[in-house]
Amino acid sequence: MNLPRIMLTAPASGSGKTLITCGILQALKNRGVKLAAFKTGPDYIDPMFHGRIIGIPSKNLDRFFIDKETTKYLFARQASQVEFSVMEGAMGYYDGIAGSTTEASGFDVATITDTPAVLIINTKGMSLSIGAIVQGFLQFQPDSRIRGVIFNHMTSTRYEKVKAQIESAYPVKVLGYVPTVKDCVIESRHLGLVTPNDVENLQERLQKLAAVMEETIDFDALLELGQSAPALEWKEPEILQTFQSISFENVGGASNNHASIHKKVRIGIAKDEAFCFFYQDNLDLLEQLGAELVYFSPIWDEHLPENLQGLIFYGGYPELYAKKLSENQTMLTEIRQAIDEGMPYLAECGGFMYLHEQMQDMEGISHPMVGAIKGEAFKTSKLGGRFGYISLLSKKNQIFGTSDMEYRGHEFHYFDSTSCGEDFHAQKPLMSRGWDCIHADENHVAGFPHFYYYSNPQMAINFLKRCEGELP
Repeated sequence: MNLPRIMLTAPASGSGKTLITCGILQALKNRGVKLAAFKTGPDYIDPMFHGRIIGIPSKNLDRFFIDKETTKYLFARQASQVEFSVMEGAMGYYDGIAGSTTEASGFDVATITDTPAVLIINTKGMSLSIGAIVQGFLQFQPDSRIRGVIFNHMTSTRYEKVKAQIESAYPVKVLGYVPTVKDCVIESRHLGLVTPNDVENLQERLQKLAAVMEETIDFDALLELGQSAPALEWKEPEILQTFQSISFENVGGASNNHASIHKKVRIGIAKDEAFCFFYQDNLDLLEQLGAELVYFSPIWDEHLPENLQGLIFYGGYPELYAKKLSENQTMLTEIRQAIDEGMPYLAECGGFMYLHEQMQDMEGISHPMVGAIKGEAFKTSKLGGRFGYISLLSKKNQIFGTSDMEYRGHEFHYFDSTSCGEDFHAQKPLMSRGWDCIHADENHVAGFPHFYYYSNPQMAINFLKRCEGELP
């Protein structure tokens, strides 16, 4: 299938990828191009900005979580619905797992999806060194996939001369430049970027940036580059192809011959300013498997939705809304009652913190929370040692499956807990470091790690079967 596409990447974080990606998306949307957007890596927030612009959810493409065929499937499933797709790379173009391999890097994803890459170079304080960067990135791998270059923080007076030098020396197309546009900057917060809702006059800023880029970026050449991408072959993962015939594992390790969800399973999902970190592909997979997703706000709603059969609390910034969350007593009471009565639930990171007896806010003040987890979530002064990609091996049978099942996810948090759990073992890839984490039994999984369901779709299947009451 012909799926026009490009990847926007850079030599390193801090090069301006996200801002330039957002500006390009806005400019293309203004031209009437129907778009899809993707982020390589586990980041939640950059896709929020993409999605705000293009009007549909932006997806993650993370090669640590999924194999090559699933990567192509998840990309093509979304890209086949639009005219043009833009991927934003994470970190430096070649930076992969554990800093020692290109696996799970932007280069890895570009290679698997056969996508032309555009290298964004922050040229501030450079002249001839720009050429050294281009040459090095082109030659680092036999086929770098780098077909274009964009210069960031460059003036119009320098551009034509540098463009001529680069295009005469290297087999790349210089697609334009972006001058310094100070009032378009997106500020940082303690955990990555701020969310779109936190940026004042975001739409106005993006429109201004897009207008600048219309004068400095060759969008016709950019679109032509994307349209040159080869046709892509892809297929649905086997576990979903055979969904009607698979045997589901129950928490005791025995088989259950009911091979499908018999009816829509109503799953309540916390979603508001405090709980906004989730993988869209996780939600899509739950719906594909037979879930009816019902969203509610632990901040603003007084009551849980009716007739729920399961609950999910994803991550976010609950510490910024601790007082409001604590003051919503009816919601706290109803969640605690539902859990006490045996409703299956999942909670990760910020959602896990919310389920504690106490949770500190950003000032270190403790606030009463749900109380399903005995302990306190507390603020620390820095990113702890438990962060980054992890393989997760269950130490016992639980709601996701049996003790021999492995899953993939990541941790990234400045808060910690007096009760992190010990029912799973987290192992850093290509490293000796690991740790125990997560509270789990036949009815729940709750801890700091974020799970990616396509790393092992059986976890989503088993969770929904438990919610339906099919797994004892």
